[in-house]
Amino acid sequence: MTNNRSNFTSKIGFILAAAGSAVGLGNIWRFPYLVAQYGGGTFLLCYIILAVTFGFALMTAEIALGRKTRLSAIGAFSALNKKYRFIGVLAALVPILILPYYSVIGGWVIKYFTVFISGQTKQAAEDTYFSSFIGQTGEPIFWFALFMVFTAIVVLFGVEKGIEKVSRFMMPLLVVLTIGISLYVLTIDGAWEGVKYYITPHMSDFSLKTLLAAMGQLFYSMSLAMGIMITYGSYMKRSTNLEHSVRQIEIFDTGIAFFAGLMIVPAVFAFSGGNTDALNAGPGLMFITLPKVFASMPFGAVLGTAFFVLVFFAAVTSSISLMETIVSILMDYFHWKRKKTAIIVLIYCLLMGIPSSLGFGVWDFIQPLGMSILDAWDFISNSILMPIVALLTCFFVGFVIKPKTIIDEANAEGAKFKSVTLFTVVIKWVAPVILIAILISSVLNAAGIYTL
Repeated sequence: MTNNRSNFTSKIGFILAAAGSAVGLGNIWRFPYLVAQYGGGTFLLCYIILAVTFGFALMTAEIALGRKTRLSAIGAFSALNKKYRFIGVLAALVPILILPYYSVIGGWVIKYFTVFISGQTKQAAEDTYFSSFIGQTGEPIFWFALFMVFTAIVVLFGVEKGIEKVSRFMMPLLVVLTIGISLYVLTIDGAWEGVKYYITPHMSDFSLKTLLAAMGQLFYSMSLAMGIMITYGSYMKRSTNLEHSVRQIEIFDTGIAFFAGLMIVPAVFAFSGGNTDALNAGPGLMFITLPKVFASMPFGAVLGTAFFVLVFFAAVTSSISLMETIVSILMDYFHWKRKKTAIIVLIYCLLMGIPSSLGFGVWDFIQPLGMSILDAWDFISNSILMPIVALLTCFFVGFVIKPKTIIDEANAEGAKFKSVTLFTVVIKWVAPVILIAILISSVLNAAGIYTL
């Protein structure tokens, strides 16, 4: 173990950085679609219940593992039981796979910001604009590289001067922008019908699919099973109350997701005249549907610019946490200096991201698993590796080191861990069942056998 570990300087610094990691593109382009698709308020209720139980237990376990060992994923598992080091290795693979393709999408966000700030709102709303852009060779790679370099610069500055400072600046602004755009959208004619649709429970829509969709979204949106929370936990002071911090991260993450929905669903609803089919998920929502919505609004260029600033903040705080996790793992394992490690990771990501970018253009004939290169990496990392890592983590905490190890860490320096029973039951029995269901449904969904 190392004794000269960097630290977040305060509790709020840790919370904003961890919340920044959790708040990513999934909160903006996936959560609103799922809420609207799966029963509005019914989905919201399921999601919140899962967040304060399933999400709470997994996040608490990961942060505690990092803080107790003062190491990143591989070192943390190895320090507590060397036979289970392989769980840390699998966890380390997740950000290594995700960061390059995630940064390609981050580049698209910067491109659209420049489009809206330069007043090209009508051009962005054209049907073929997005597909023409990502089908090019040079320009998407340029924006991807710019996003990746910005991420690397922040990580180069370290935990206190880089990650914490950027999070303290970006996260409050992200909250203000999300709430501000949401309030503006509510003034648009027809928006309130979308609000009603968004927050009203539709119990007739409740099904196993609703529950599985809520489970999956929560799992992906809280930065679990990526080694991120273990890494950030290793930078957390023992005097910081772990339980309170996890609850506040959950509030940040769920709140941003809710307001993203309040911003997007009513806007698309008003634009489409109440046609819910217009509310798709993923890049299609952000880069095709929403530009059309902004083009139809008064002050659409201003609103679109503000929106893509918001999305950039969400994307880059997540990419910073992904890169920091990889850098931290390599620094712990090889004992390299931060500068050298960050540059090596940057070069790796630039090289690995290029195929994901070209997969929509000159390399679109390459279809691993019947998907684009980017979608294949996303499926392997999100739908296969992450549920497996989380399942193994639950087994490790529940039956190898035992929940008491985590509970004792949460009780450090006089803190009182109030959710002992909840944590123990969920980590040993409830979370594994949920994770197996997520893994099976993800594979069946990808195979077209069971559609979520």
